[in-house]
Amino acid sequence: MDCHAALAMMNSNAMTAHTIAPSACGISLFDARPFFEKALQYGVRHGIIEEARLEAICQDAPKGMVQIARYFGTEFLRPELEKAKDRMVNLVSLYLEDTSGGDLRRAAESLREHSLLSRSKGGSDMLKKLIAMPQHSHFGMHERAGFSDEQIPLLAKWSLRSYADYQTELAQRSEVAQVVDAALWLAHSLGMDADELEEADADAEAVVRTALLALTAKRSEMPDWVTLEKVVTALRKKGTAVEIALPKKLPEALQPGVLAVRESVQADLEKLLDPAQNLRKLLRQTPAFMGRYFWREDALNEVDQHERATSKAWDKATGGHDDEGSLLTLLLCLGAGSTAKTLLTEKGAAALIRKIRKSGLKPELAQQFIREQAPAQHQGNYLRLWKCFLEEALPTLQSDADYALHDALALLRRECNVE
Repeated sequence: MDCHAALAMMNSNAMTAHTIAPSACGISLFDARPFFEKALQYGVRHGIIEEARLEAICQDAPKGMVQIARYFGTEFLRPELEKAKDRMVNLVSLYLEDTSGGDLRRAAESLREHSLLSRSKGGSDMLKKLIAMPQHSHFGMHERAGFSDEQIPLLAKWSLRSYADYQTELAQRSEVAQVVDAALWLAHSLGMDADELEEADADAEAVVRTALLALTAKRSEMPDWVTLEKVVTALRKKGTAVEIALPKKLPEALQPGVLAVRESVQADLEKLLDPAQNLRKLLRQTPAFMGRYFWREDALNEVDQHERATSKAWDKATGGHDDEGSLLTLLLCLGAGSTAKTLLTEKGAAALIRKIRKSGLKPELAQQFIREQAPAQHQGNYLRLWKCFLEEALPTLQSDADYALHDALALLRRECNVE
């Protein structure tokens, strides 16, 4: 195959120009030829690419076509070789247009100084790097190992796409990659590595938002839910004039991505710092905020925190008393809708009985209190105590025959705390 035949085979479908629309200045033409062909012809026309270099390009072309056909399928079928020819022209064009910035002289000089196969490989490497970049900000949805053989079919599709398509995809993936890199850097500064983020299926933007909150509150670790509540509580104490600070020593390359996310955090502060907002409901149940922030899963710490809060509320209600009389007095007051007490005066006991006979008793209120506030290990015993008391006491407490309240008061003196 001579030089001109090889080039003709590579560019058989590319030697056309399409007329667009007439303009005031005449006919406007759109040159649809591959950038490789335009650069090659420019180089020959302007003496940049001489006959010997042109001959070397012609010799490299068939070799490259066979290699590409073999890589994506087989070199023994003509349709595969035809497609390999298109791929090679496109890969060389991608690389030349990208590295030259669209300058035909620089592209022609590149063809003069380097082999055609190296320019084709350059285009392939560009696409492999693109494919290896993350498409999604969720750590569990992209590979961090770079290009792999499983992605060859995707490379086959991209090897026939235009440079404009490449630029659009690169811009989109670059934005994602920048936020992912920022999340990795911030998480590392707060003691969390990439494997943990991937295992947690964390979203990069959510990680950045939480990290900025934590750093603004002078925290040194990525928070779990309990700590995140403390972070927001601490910021709420500062009022609404909180300014989300950029982390110290943040690499310059990561700053644009972090600044963009920082603006969204600053906008969220109106609700995050509102004392009337229940943070758990805001972040876990409000559609606009669900998934916007990240916290480490620490079920044991959450349970421990809940138990401490529950224990504190129970101790406050019971006054630290755990005898049956005090508990039954408290539960009876709650069931009657009265002020919770563990000790009644004679007058108070009589008033409680009259209220029960007038308005009735709601045992479920006391049961709910036990389930929500009592220590988990004692809830069963307390519920049984309350049930047994009701079975024995209700007929007397609600009896209309006991006009003077003698039997009802006697029951309360025996079972509850009445002084």
